[in-house]
Amino acid sequence: MKNKKSVSIILGFMCFALTLAIFIQIKTVNGTNTAVSSNYEENNLRGEVLKYKEKYDNQYKELGEAEEQLEKERQDSTKDNAELEKKEEEIQKGNKILGLTEVTGPGVIITLSDSKKDSNSVLDPNSLVVHDSDVLSVINELENAGAEAISINEQRIIPTSGIICGGNIIEINNEKVGAPFVIKAIGLPEQLSALSRPGGYIQRLKEDSIEVDLKKSNNITIPKYTGVITYQYATSVDK
Repeated sequence: MKNKKSVSIILGFMCFALTLAIFIQIKTVNGTNTAVSSNYEENNLRGEVLKYKEKYDNQYKELGEAEEQLEKERQDSTKDNAELEKKEEEIQKGNKILGLTEVTGPGVIITLSDSKKDSNSVLDPNSLVVHDSDVLSVINELENAGAEAISINEQRIIPTSGIICGGNIIEINNEKVGAPFVIKAIGLPEQLSALSRPGGYIQRLKEDSIEVDLKKSNNITIPKYTGVITYQYATSVDK
């Protein structure tokens, strides 16, 4: 009787160990399958993103080539025609003002980065982060200082550009950009660099421990605005 009891206990223990081993094996296999499935979905999503990016890049390239061809046709059609040449000059000047052409020239490059200071060392951690209002204030000062063209992280700023807070990023021309914010401005470098004067907004940012780098440059390139300019309420006045 005693031997039968011992055998039953051993058999029971072996069944329990076998059941536990099978359970662990199933869980491991399920976990592996889940990881493989997750990686598969992630790779598929990455592939889709790359495919759409390639499609966008190709279409953007085609658009650029079409615009170059159109410009060439314009120049050919206005050649040896003083009146048409004048109209073409007016169109180019208007496009430059609107931000529809790439421009280059001297100016300044201002980089705004979040503070490296420990957030626990200040009463308001938000003061250590670059906000949309900070970027907008710097843009306003640049415009007041005579900047002729401005971009933020390669997004051209035009009269209808929006600079909106979106959590830890900001939206410019409906495009999401994050810190550091590289602001390029074309104009008289000496005049634009005066933004770092005592009492100016850049000085205030530095006092809040925001990282600010301002440097002059004689060769700044600012891209054209690639969006669509629409007016919902303004209409031309017939004379």
